[in-house]
Amino acid sequence: MNILLWHVHGSWTTAFVQGPHTYLVPVTPDRGPDGLGRAQTFTWPDSVREVTPEQLRDTPVDLVVLQRPHERDLAERWLGGRRPGRDVPAVYLEHNAPDGDVPRTRHPYADHDDLTIVHVTHFNRLFWDNGTTRTEVVEHGIVDPGHLYTGRLARAAVVVNEPVRRGRHTGTDLLPALSEAAPLDVFGMRTEGLAAHLGLSGERCRSHELPQRHLHAAMAERRLYLHPIRWTSLGLSLLEAMHLGMPVVALATTEAVEAVPPGAGTLSTRPEVLARAARHYCHEPEAAAEDGARARQAALERYGLKRFLADWERVMTEVRS
Repeated sequence: MNILLWHVHGSWTTAFVQGPHTYLVPVTPDRGPDGLGRAQTFTWPDSVREVTPEQLRDTPVDLVVLQRPHERDLAERWLGGRRPGRDVPAVYLEHNAPDGDVPRTRHPYADHDDLTIVHVTHFNRLFWDNGTTRTEVVEHGIVDPGHLYTGRLARAAVVVNEPVRRGRHTGTDLLPALSEAAPLDVFGMRTEGLAAHLGLSGERCRSHELPQRHLHAAMAERRLYLHPIRWTSLGLSLLEAMHLGMPVVALATTEAVEAVPPGAGTLSTRPEVLARAARHYCHEPEAAAEDGARARQAALERYGLKRFLADWERVMTEVRS
């Protein structure tokens, strides 16, 4: 099939484009949000093709994967009047947990009978008000980076983008207390200045903005993965950490309680429990490695690429029938 989708979420798209189709990714001269084109920091196969809005007008498209509310009108305009859901099969891929009037948050495409909303976690489907729109859940899949864990540094890895702006959503306010249990290495976009913002020393909280090709190796050197997220969708970085063989210390919120089984780390809604677990791993490297190995096995079984692509094939076949 020719599948049209915008480059919105690089990590998720990296898994999706491993399938057997041709993936059409819009590109514009400014490479702005509606025309970012192929990824520069992720490895995508040659089956991902950049197409301009002008080229899309005459390009056969078998499925549109919408990811933002405005993309349906944009696609209709760029596809020369072909309306996703009416003239071309379409799904709306919802990456996020609802934000706002939870649990009464209405999805932008609630009560639509011409497309399917695909959620990435069961928690998200439960908490969004989807109305009468048909829904599916396709849980995340990960391109396995390999069992890279060494844990040689008695520090905790945290992966989050824009921790200062996102604040309580990402548990940024919890980091000072947690840094007393384990010094933190915070990886992600716009993490610079985080230590000063939190009143921490550079030793207790370091910021790193690494390209994807270096991130996994850097994470795997840290003793544990810390996930202080209060309210976002299930972060792919958590699943990547598990694939790497890292033990997980995470708030028991949103879908984390489903993703991290017993023996793979510690889940709790009590930050002091997370601090004790982080301290334990820092002082007991063998225990960290053993729990990390169990985390890797659980992630391979539930979030493997083969299952992810098979689930998407099923959904796409149903949508097009």
